[in-house]
Amino acid sequence: MIKVTIYRTKSDFTRAFKLAGHAGQAPHGQDIVCAAVSGLAQSIIGSLQEIVGIEPQYSLEPGRIYCEIEEDTLDDTKRIQADALMRAVEIGARQIRESYGRQFITVDINKAES
Repeated sequence: MIKVTIYRTKSDFTRAFKLAGHAGQAPHGQDIVCAAVSGLAQSIIGSLQEIVGIEPQYSLEPGRIYCEIEEDTLDDTKRIQADALMRAVEIGARQIRESYGRQFITVDINKAES
């Protein structure tokens, strides 16, 4: 199962996402759920770089993708753009979950309390 975790600040800014695990929907190399989630995450990282013009901290490893951005380094325009793109990971992951099944992917929101 792929576990998607979205990290939000107290101000509701989406500061990071983590994707961990494998869907197990099909054999390695044929798993369309893993491919969809991986493509979604990598597209967002590239969009942060090319559209917003920021360099997120990220890692791409087999079975794990992580991306984080620092809210306090962004001006208002970049903050809005970056948050919209980061929220697209959550939206896309939920759509994939609805299309292929909850047994392959979970989506959790982790919101800072302080």
